[in-house]
Amino acid sequence: MLIRRPPDISESEVTDQGLYLNRRQFIRKAAAAGAGLGLATGLSPIAACGGEAGGADDGGASQVDELTPHEVVTSYNNFYEFGTGKDDPARNAHTLRTRPWTITVEGECNKPGVYDIDGLLTRYPAEERIYRLRCVEAWSMVIPWLGFPLADFIDDLEPTSHAQFVEFRTLHDPEQMPGQRRSVLDWPYVEGLRMDEAMHPLTLLSVGLYGEMLPDQNGAPIRLVVPWKYGFKSIKSIVSLRFTREMPLNSWAETAPDEYGFYANVNPEVDHPRWSQKRERRLGELRRRPTLMYNGYGEQVAHLYEGMDLRRFF
Repeated sequence: MLIRRPPDISESEVTDQGLYLNRRQFIRKAAAAGAGLGLATGLSPIAACGGEAGGADDGGASQVDELTPHEVVTSYNNFYEFGTGKDDPARNAHTLRTRPWTITVEGECNKPGVYDIDGLLTRYPAEERIYRLRCVEAWSMVIPWLGFPLADFIDDLEPTSHAQFVEFRTLHDPEQMPGQRRSVLDWPYVEGLRMDEAMHPLTLLSVGLYGEMLPDQNGAPIRLVVPWKYGFKSIKSIVSLRFTREMPLNSWAETAPDEYGFYANVNPEVDHPRWSQKRERRLGELRRRPTLMYNGYGEQVAHLYEGMDLRRFF
């Protein structure tokens, strides 16, 4: 795992102060809102798991990941619960009510129950991690997320030996999420991970980005981030988690199984039926760059898929 600490970051990589919101301002805002985020003592400037991606995987061209501007991250989104246009979520997500908010835990575990988000945020202090996130439509972002490892939460839930997968569901409330009034998908949105994927240290439950609470359009108040997979695996506005014996049927695999598989690992050698996956455009840039296998995290995650046919299990 590549860990980028402040002494390793050159001046050219430092994000403009106007874009990266001051942590103290965020903490004051959270306290004033009474959100109970519990971040004041938990923030850590570890900036992990992004950084440089050079060598054979990118054709020998050394690349440095620069952060996608805050205004782009928060205005160009896929969140069909608020509309299918990229700017629809930023316009429409103000109807989402993020407090009170609970996550219902069910299935093959010893500690099922209903968990309040503010209790989770007190128990699991948030860290900062800089991850690439790639969407299927050949665009990508690099985002400084605030969150905690999903594995920490799962460990405390004590899954049984029968738990092979974790299924997640998004809030289903057409009054708050007007996009759910349209039959674009079979609501609510469902996603899933294999247990070893869910327990991987890169897998994050995010509660914020750029030093601020997670904006509604980005999946408030809590979402999944799985940086080596396509963005649609990073389910937003999570209200339930279920441990299952069988592979869950995730929403996009149900809707378009010829286009979207369960695993959704970034693999430039497997094209989407309607476009190539070999190159991508980082939002905020004009040029296109080669797509990296596993989105550049192959060293950390390739062992999870040894022996699998990655064209069949796409």
